[in-house]
Amino acid sequence: MWPEKTMGSACPVFQRAASYRSKMTTPIPGVGGIVLAGGKNSRMGGRDKAFLSVDGDSVISRTLRVFHRCFDEVVIVTNRPEKFQGLGVSVVTDELQDLGPLGGLHAGLGRIGSRFSFVTACDMPFLREEPIRFLADLVQSAEAPDAVVPCWDGDIEPLHAVYGTDLRARIVTAVDRGARSMRDFLPLVRTDYVPQEVMEAVTGAEESFRNINTPDDAALFDVQLEG
Repeated sequence: MWPEKTMGSACPVFQRAASYRSKMTTPIPGVGGIVLAGGKNSRMGGRDKAFLSVDGDSVISRTLRVFHRCFDEVVIVTNRPEKFQGLGVSVVTDELQDLGPLGGLHAGLGRIGSRFSFVTACDMPFLREEPIRFLADLVQSAEAPDAVVPCWDGDIEPLHAVYGTDLRARIVTAVDRGARSMRDFLPLVRTDYVPQEVMEAVTGAEESFRNINTPDDAALFDVQLEG
């Protein structure tokens, strides 16, 4: 379901997206990167999506290459830390148990020193730098919201989004009051939703939002299950 309030096509951010071409080659100021790799992979038959193969390269390696171009700080959150050692980034585990991505966000924010973090899951093997930088641009002001979440295919994409690092304490409060998911939490904070018409104007958005959740998805996008 679409959020009730999104940025309209007449707002300045739409014009910015329409002409957006990232030429930056330096890390994004004030933003770190968090990869959530703690899912159970049940729809993938137990195969770890982070280690599926695209053109001979694992999804996690592809993701980290993009992240290292964008961020000075990179964190992986996983309940299998031994699988992610030796990748040259911080690896942490959930502190709040059985909360899925919301618990992963909480854990990742605890290791990030930047004001904001871009968060993604390990089921997006075609991440592009341009949409990440575009969303990160939207928090580069003193009046930035708590979160910036894009919309795509009639839904929101909370795992291709930007979150304030100071939300960590507010996640704990929300959980104590019954929140169990990202969708429970987002209405409790100041969230700007970027509509699909804006994201479509950003180079690489369509590729970035391709999720690989099932073997059929993998076949559709030529992702090898034996990775």
